[in-house]
Formats: sequence, structure tokens, C-alpha cells
Amino acid sequence: MITKLKRLSALLLQMEDLLLTLLLTSMILLATSQILLRNLWDYSLSWGDPTLRLMVLWITLLGAMAATRENNHIRIDLLSRYLSVRARRISSLITDSFASLVCGILAWHAARLVLFEMEDNALFLDTWPIWPFQLIMPIGFGIISLRLLLNALIGNQGQAVS
Repeated sequence: MITKLKRLSALLLQMEDLLLTLLLTSMILLATSQILLRNLWDYSLSWGDPTLRLMVLWITLLGAMAATRENNHIRIDLLSRYLSVRARRISSLITDSFASLVCGILAWHAARLVLFEMEDNALFLDTWPIWPFQLIMPIGFGIISLRLLLNALIGNQGQAVS
């Protein structure tokens, strides 16, 4: 059972990385195309800029998910290098727990926003409902919150002690 869970976890991590790579590549190609079309032919794709904004949202949250997955996210730890190992672990427990709480609150309110957009029938590019494209917000913040909570409870085995 544990080996199946490990395989599932590895598959999810690969899918996360693949989606991040595909999105970044697509975003670069679309942005470059927009620039070339505007500068060379005084033309642009009407759907290009809204799509790029949505892609930035997705890539930001997927990148944050990957950073917390590898415990490589931004930390404000001015004093941690001066603390003992025990005090550093306690400090990490407190900060990771607090960050998990904040991300959990963000996930909750993002879910409320998506629900509002669904009820409001808001459209993306005047064609598709916007709410499925916005699901990355509650899902992303939820996963980040869960990873930070697990990191707080389990500890920072993967983090180097400086």
C-alpha cells in the first residue's frame, strides 16, 4: 500500500512539473508572438493578453506549490541562523503553522471567489465560464497550506541546517 502511495505521489509531482513546464513554454511563446505581431504588423491576438494574465496566475501558484513541495519557498528568517537546533525547529514549527493557516484562509476565500464567479456566470474571452480557470487558486493555496502543515508537523528533514 505504501509503495502505491509513493508511486502516486511521484506521478503527481511529475504531472505538476510537466504542467509548470508546458505553461511556462506556452506563456513565453504567446508573449513573444504578441510582441512580434504588434511590432512588425501592428496586429495582436485579441485573446492573447487575457490568456497571458491567466497563465501568470497559474504559473505563480504552480511555482509556489513546487517551492513548498521542496521546502524551498521564501522565508523571512533573520534570526534562525543564530538559534540553536532545538529553537530553530520550534521557530520553524510556529512559522510553518502560521503560514499554513494563512494559506488555508486564502484557499477558503479563493473558493468563495470561484463560487461567486460561477454563480455570476462570468465568462473568459466572452466564451467559456471563468470559474474552472480560477480553480487553481483554492486548489493551489490548499495544497500549499497542506504541505506547510505537514512540514510543521513532520519537520524539516530535507532542509539544510546552516
